[in-house]
Amino acid sequence: TTGMTNQEEAEVQISELDLLSSMFPCEEEFSVTDQLALAELKHCAENQSAEVPSSRVQFILNVKAELPNASMVEFSMACALPFKYPAVLPEITVRSPLLSRSQQVQLNSDLRRYLVQNCRGEPCVLSAREWLKDHGAAYIDRELSPPSGSTLDALEPETTTFTRLWIYSHHIYNKQKRKNIIDWAKELSLSGFCMPGKPGVVCVEGLQSSCEEFWSRVRRLTWKRILIRHREDVSLKGGGHAEIQGQRKFSTLEEKCFDAHGARGNHMDLGQLYHFLEGKGCADIFQMYFGVEGH
Repeated sequence: TTGMTNQEEAEVQISELDLLSSMFPCEEEFSVTDQLALAELKHCAENQSAEVPSSRVQFILNVKAELPNASMVEFSMACALPFKYPAVLPEITVRSPLLSRSQQVQLNSDLRRYLVQNCRGEPCVLSAREWLKDHGAAYIDRELSPPSGSTLDALEPETTTFTRLWIYSHHIYNKQKRKNIIDWAKELSLSGFCMPGKPGVVCVEGLQSSCEEFWSRVRRLTWKRILIRHREDVSLKGGGHAEIQGQRKFSTLEEKCFDAHGARGNHMDLGQLYHFLEGKGCADIFQMYFGVEGH
């Protein structure tokens, strides 16, 4: 597989994704989280002259494994395929609510080592899934060389994850959807902002589980196109209220309109959006959304 063309790499990725979706037809098992990247990849596979896709295909594979006590555990494999894949290894992060932070780190580094040794240059998402199915459960009860006097450590709370999702939509006009976005954010204690119009931008931040619940509700609504453009996860040791509040860049979730213009008052002034993001310390997000430096 050395020296593959962009088109050939795209074809290999598409055929692997097709295989995964035929093996795991339920969205609970396999779901592509960035449909725009998938569409760009397909375009590249079909057209020799197509540009390299601007974003990587990302997807989630959920894997169930049996614990020694015969109960089941579910692992989530978040995968991103670099454009040079399969020459370059995929980025895979395995999570499970039953894994402590140190167990999760150990599992992910062992999986990475396995892929480096066994899979370079070949499609390997299924190999990673098989490895996880066979070995994942062993990490859950594993004591990772606890420090002396660790009886107190054992009582420490689980690591909490603070998440910020940057959601992109082709447009957000519908009043009911806009109301849902604000109501659901309030219900789930999320902060951020929603910029309606075309394009539509939603940012939510808060506990990881709340952000994921928000995303699962929002994506079930009818959209021309909606996807997570970027995601930030920060592990908090204590996960207390003050620590969570300290991570927030927004105080509540509110709708932001930036000098709307156009026939329906729906095209936002992106320069104003840039300055708003800059003021919140998020200016780098602008380029991820729009592919240009803001100013």
